[in-house]
Amino acid sequence: MTKLLAQVLNLPGNVTIDGPLNATSNFTNLASLVNNSLTYVFAIAGILLLLYLIWGGFDYLTSMGDPKKAETANKKLSSAIIGIIIIFISYWIVQLAEYLLNI
Repeated sequence: MTKLLAQVLNLPGNVTIDGPLNATSNFTNLASLVNNSLTYVFAIAGILLLLYLIWGGFDYLTSMGDPKKAETANKKLSSAIIGIIIIFISYWIVQLAEYLLNI
């Protein structure tokens, strides 16, 4: 079992005090750190893009026929949709790479 640095306190006289957490570290190297954090990164990116899409839709609805505001809102909607497509494709590329490389 690997201990986190903050869990173990070494005192003089070869006395070791274990911390209150009895957990193991899932991050043994950089690859495991990236692999474990990808799920959260994709979820956060999806939520942010959804909020951006809602913001663009709200701006489009409240433009009241003003062509400049409608064009700005249309750019937000287009950017959000392109971002969602990019996140979707990158998620499946990561899944495919994980399957093919047995990571």
